[in-house]
Amino acid sequence: MALFNVRIYGVLFDEQKRLLVSDEFIRGNFYTKLPGGGLEIGEGTRDCLKREFMEETGLNVEIGEHIYTTDFFQISAFNNRDQIISIYYEVLANDLSGLVTRQQPFDFEPHQIADPAKEAEVFRWIEWNELHPDSMSLPIDKVVIDLLKRNA
Repeated sequence: MALFNVRIYGVLFDEQKRLLVSDEFIRGNFYTKLPGGGLEIGEGTRDCLKREFMEETGLNVEIGEHIYTTDFFQISAFNNRDQIISIYYEVLANDLSGLVTRQQPFDFEPHQIADPAKEAEVFRWIEWNELHPDSMSLPIDKVVIDLLKRNA
């Protein structure tokens, strides 16, 4: 049975105009994506993104302007039954001091990726001048980065 999978993602820039990305190890593969996750039943999109940021980064964020909603057909990268609908918002954070980030892509501790059935996540910043659609792994994230760069 095919389903819609609604995903909510955040675009967070720091004061140096670096974009926060999530490097993830999922089902034995490596992905660079924007932070966020799945909408739960009974949850609004903004509340979902606030929850996801708190769970993943420990940051208490404010949700800003809507940036983009998927406007084309996209099958899930993780199963071939679900159609993905992704909604992207600007994210604002007053205090980034507690955020742990890495300098290099996929800078996991060996134990984090030892078991391909497990999942792991680390965060890093990408400089604006180094940011391009190919910085992202997932097709909809690529569209969003292209949109951000064209509208800068």
